[in-house]
Amino acid sequence: MKKAVIFDLDGTLADTVADIAGAVNRALARRKLPVHELSAYKIMVGDGFLKLVTRALPEALRGEALIEELRAEAAADYGEHCLDLSRPYPGAEELLTSLAGRGIPFAILSNKPHALTVKCASGFFPRFHFASVLGESPEFPRKPDPASALHLAAALRAAPADTLYLGDTDVDMRTAKAAGMTALGATWGFRSEAELRQGGADALLSSPLDLLNYL
Repeated sequence: MKKAVIFDLDGTLADTVADIAGAVNRALARRKLPVHELSAYKIMVGDGFLKLVTRALPEALRGEALIEELRAEAAADYGEHCLDLSRPYPGAEELLTSLAGRGIPFAILSNKPHALTVKCASGFFPRFHFASVLGESPEFPRKPDPASALHLAAALRAAPADTLYLGDTDVDMRTAKAAGMTALGATWGFRSEAELRQGGADALLSSPLDLLNYL
């Protein structure tokens, strides 16, 4: 029996791409640089804000100073607007309610900066208690390194083999596999089923509540 669940946040529990895109596009537009469609951001997100803004910049302009300037500005903008348009996916709150009712602890692991991850989690899901919410910080390397996932499993008092990991990118699948957890792919998220399979997904889910079948 599985004893705990770790969730990715963006593209898994909540549809956040519009607010992320808005923050980065505003930073680009202030510099009269090309902006991107929402569909492009679904591919660019997943590896933290530094990688995101690097991918958003024209290749010829990807100098270290501009990347850092854009990262800081976009992250600050996003912090002010991260709850404007983002919403939990249908079924996400019902899933958390069911897990809580069964006494199964759950946590969030994101490559979004830690403070923003905490703000989003509390803003999207104020009624729920996450045993831990962990975003990008100097304490752990970013996913797909498994260190942060293993830290959360310990906090959840569950062995990795007894932990379900739900995410929507190959980064999430590789994190789960490297940590020895069951990798569940969220097909409603930002990436394709093919990417999730290539990342090593043990199963693909069509809705959040499908996770209950793997407990």
